[in-house]
Amino acid sequence: MDIRLELVMVPVTDVDRAKSFYERAGFHADHDVTVSEEVRFVQLTPPGSACSIAVGKGLTRMPPGSLDNMQVVVEDIEEAHAGLTARGIGVSAIEDQPWGSFVYFADPDGNRWSVQQKVPREAAG
Repeated sequence: MDIRLELVMVPVTDVDRAKSFYERAGFHADHDVTVSEEVRFVQLTPPGSACSIAVGKGLTRMPPGSLDNMQVVVEDIEEAHAGLTARGIGVSAIEDQPWGSFVYFADPDGNRWSVQQKVPREAAG
């Protein structure tokens, strides 16, 4: 039996601001549906990912900004750092660990993300 993670809810205060932020970060907006006055569903997918995120209204009981350390993986951390920076996303300096190289950023509500290159830069280069 396959079990695939395909959607993660990201708790936000302002749906339009969050959608704009994630689109600027390079995520593709797949759906934006207002179901009712209480429910709006916006699905966004990082390029190349089989898993999407959803921001919206009435989707989760988590408080906005409470998602900590969602992680995405890239082939080239320096390219990812430069790309996010060029798009106006505030990212940390590249951090090298024995298990990979990382940059970190947060959305406007404080939901935190890490971007990992699985092979540390010193081992990859």
